[in-house]
Amino acid sequence: MKHLIAFAAVILSACASAPAGPTVDMPAFATLTGEPPIIIAHRGASGLYPEHTIKAYTAAIAQGADFIEPDLVMTKDGVLIARHDHYLSATTNVADHPEFADRKRVRATPLGDQDDWWTDDFTLAEIKTLKARQQFELRSMAYNDQLDIVTFDEVIDLVLASAAKGRPVGLHVEAKWPGYFSSVGLDMVDPILTALEKKGVKAAGVPVFIQCFEPPFLAALSEKSDLPTIQNMVGPPYAAMMGLDYKLEEMTTTTGVGAEKSMVVNKDGTVSDFVQRAHAMGLLVHVFTVRDDRPGEGFADSKAELRALINAGVDGIWVDYPETAVAVRGAR
Repeated sequence: MKHLIAFAAVILSACASAPAGPTVDMPAFATLTGEPPIIIAHRGASGLYPEHTIKAYTAAIAQGADFIEPDLVMTKDGVLIARHDHYLSATTNVADHPEFADRKRVRATPLGDQDDWWTDDFTLAEIKTLKARQQFELRSMAYNDQLDIVTFDEVIDLVLASAAKGRPVGLHVEAKWPGYFSSVGLDMVDPILTALEKKGVKAAGVPVFIQCFEPPFLAALSEKSDLPTIQNMVGPPYAAMMGLDYKLEEMTTTTGVGAEKSMVVNKDGTVSDFVQRAHAMGLLVHVFTVRDDRPGEGFADSKAELRALINAGVDGIWVDYPETAVAVRGAR
């Protein structure tokens, strides 16, 4: 019940900035609450700018996203930074720093051995000497090597400043690989909760979700907090490679699930029973990830994909291009 109460506050806060308009009779959305699904800016407006940068987050807010998504990993000195992965080569210019050449090393990961630079081998001061890069070849490289790697505190500051200006936006926070970080003495639960408390996020009315692929992390967090949680679910073969076995009907301690979009809409455009089953359990369904430059198989473009997911009743959608998703939802 505590999660459902928290979620109600989230929705009210997320929709507070919606422009007023004429009152008309509109069909209810097929979401759990009947409210429009939330648009979650996946790593910010990551289709346009290097991900997890202030530029990407700021653009997402300007484009109307309801939430921005900072993925969090940790530095050697225990600072939360916004990176999707705890290796650095794909999204920073670390390879161009000769002073860090000897930091590159092979690690075993659930997805196989990888030779790279790893965030927990660097202090925050060292991370701050790096710059962000766009990792996808077909996207703009115009901002490469210009934008800073940011801390979770800096992301929170951006959201608080936006709220103070009358543009509230939520935080959809993902803990990345918390099991690994705990194994090296860098537990993530307390640092995340402490950062949110110290910055006064709740008092500022900023809605928050905490998401993760690892159930033990969300269980540990829920023992210390009543923040709404999203249990992310990855499909085969990755679930098996990561040693995870997700069963929707056993997810009784979370506010909702974060589902790969193919769990909801099939390649032929038909809809599975996933959302119906989740909603019957009182669970929200957030889905990942819709991209304008890479629409899902079977869809002419991302707009068609977004319409299908909205019609299926999902409660939130992670997107790389927030402006498109906001427009499609508005048209609905």
